[in-house]
Amino acid sequence: MAENELDGSVLGVSWDGTGYGLDGTIWGGEFLLTTRENFRRVAHLRTFRLPGGEQAIREPRRSALGVLYELYEDKLFAMKELEPVRAFSEREREILRTMLQKNLNSPITSSVGRLFDAVASIVGLRQVSRFEGQAAMEVEFALHGVETDESYEFSLSEETLDWGPMLRALISDVHESVSVAKIAAKFHNTLVEMIVAVARRVGEERVVLTGGCFQNKYLTERAIARLREEGFRVYWHQRIPPNDGGIALGQIVAALPSPHRGGAGGEV
Repeated sequence: MAENELDGSVLGVSWDGTGYGLDGTIWGGEFLLTTRENFRRVAHLRTFRLPGGEQAIREPRRSALGVLYELYEDKLFAMKELEPVRAFSEREREILRTMLQKNLNSPITSSVGRLFDAVASIVGLRQVSRFEGQAAMEVEFALHGVETDESYEFSLSEETLDWGPMLRALISDVHESVSVAKIAAKFHNTLVEMIVAVARRVGEERVVLTGGCFQNKYLTERAIARLREEGFRVYWHQRIPPNDGGIALGQIVAALPSPHRGGAGGEV
């Protein structure tokens, strides 16, 4: 909003890897109806657990287990045809099963960044990362050269975007030997359709895209194009980094006295 000099209300799409949420969970897949004075969370991605907490950031296979446990529960650990399950030893699988069953060191997240990690693991691109964002980058790079409008199904109920139908169909594609490139493209397209679905429901004309996930060129450009097709006005980062590099500016703007509250006002 600050970079694009916006006042009034916007629908903020805030997608990142890890951010501490107001409810004590890890946010990163949020839709925030926002003004200069306040915000309200109007939608988010379905949550899942991260076994090992911070260790899951370095190991996409852990994010994948958290996602898959939501779908299959304990049956997951017998599904050795799945790459993330095979990526652990029998002993490790038992420990991880216990962690997920008993919610031990397995914080809850709605993070799109961690969902990217999970998909990277499920399709066999990356099980352990050498640097932050590596798995998500590899999912983005995998779709190079693919042109398709196909996407997976998902559901939107109340305030929750359920990726369950998408993951089941994606796993089916893996089993049917659909190319990783095609799967990656359909996954990205699904994320964009999720944004469009929430924008339609909320009905706010102006949509702002922010957070580290929007360093992804394909995701950003397709989201802009689809939202414009649907009649929304879209704003994104061009001078300020969409990831953590932009946080300081947001903090300054949030802390400035607001003329609407009788303060001194100011510009950034």
